Amino acid sequence: MLKWVLWLLAVGCLGAASLTWWRAPTTGLWKASILVGEFGHLLVVLPVIVAAVAWWRGGMWVVVGVCVVAAAGLLRPVVQAAGIMQTLPAKLGSAFGKVEPRTATGKGPVAVETREVAAGLPMDFYRAVGRTGAAPCVVMIHGGGWDNGDRKQLPAVNHHLARLGYAVAAVSYRLAPATRWPGQAEDVRAAIDHLKANAGELGIDPTRLVLMGRSAGGQIATAVAYGFPDTAVRGAVSFYGPHDQVFAWGFSREDDILNAVKLLRQYLGGSPEEVPEAYRTSSAYLIATKENAVPTLLVHGAMDSMVWHKQSERLHAKLDELGVANAFVSLPWATHACDFNPRGPSGRLSWFALEWFLAAVTK
Repeated sequence: MLKWVLWLLAVGCLGAASLTWWRAPTTGLWKASILVGEFGHLLVVLPVIVAAVAWWRGGMWVVVGVCVVAAAGLLRPVVQAAGIMQTLPAKLGSAFGKVEPRTATGKGPVAVETREVAAGLPMDFYRAVGRTGAAPCVVMIHGGGWDNGDRKQLPAVNHHLARLGYAVAAVSYRLAPATRWPGQAEDVRAAIDHLKANAGELGIDPTRLVLMGRSAGGQIATAVAYGFPDTAVRGAVSFYGPHDQVFAWGFSREDDILNAVKLLRQYLGGSPEEVPEAYRTSSAYLIATKENAVPTLLVHGAMDSMVWHKQSERLHAKLDELGVANAFVSLPWATHACDFNPRGPSGRLSWFALEWFLAAVTK
């Protein structure tokens, strides 16, 4: 009986570890891949225990071997993250210049004030802590496939940035299919106008804004930053966002993990042939020029099964070609929403790159 239990546990560990090598094909496995990729260094204790018991029983060397491979997969993220961290400061310094790291003031959450940007458009405002004078402000744009999500999404980084001395304005925008692009861009622009008009009251510098988003929010952040040029917007940050909707349409299927065909149709109003201007203006890759593109930070996992890693790879190459300051932090093991655990390998690298970028573009 114990023999079969050990076999099942070993195979289960190997199956879980495989999610750091292959993209998850279903929503359930995608959630599991976040757990494995960002907590695998803690989960590795299970195959170690199984291998130890199999070795103690003797004659179960295949089980031991399976557990060794599983342990290697579970440890792969932290090992590769350590390697990336060795070169990341040089990469960021080359792209954006050297910076003096800021130190967080205090611990725990900061006070959050909910404001109304316009009718039905709330914004959560996190005041900067520990900074003398007007603070730069990060406009945080949530993800959710354009048809769900809100400003309450993943607030840990908002509190962290506020303790570092950056104000954060987490905004909600009108969702598809009730509102189609460029309605979402108009909502973000309304938030920017609100911040500028109330800069004194909010304690922010209206000339030092950065747009940041995850997933769908990353698309909105770069499309607004490039498509609505504003000297107050010093940079754009996208975590695993899609930056070319024509490209996305080309490899989307109704039976893929997101039903991306449906998402694009309800967000943009049809196919690229039916609404070409919506596809063009919502695609940072297509509208970027040397004149309108701003310094950009891209973070994306190679195992992302929801937004293809190549979306960020292509925008990075385009910005390099244009001579626009940018950096692409590619995470070989990571999937969509890889920064969910701020203490995991993806979270640590993402936050490090984000802090460097903000310090550089807002100084």
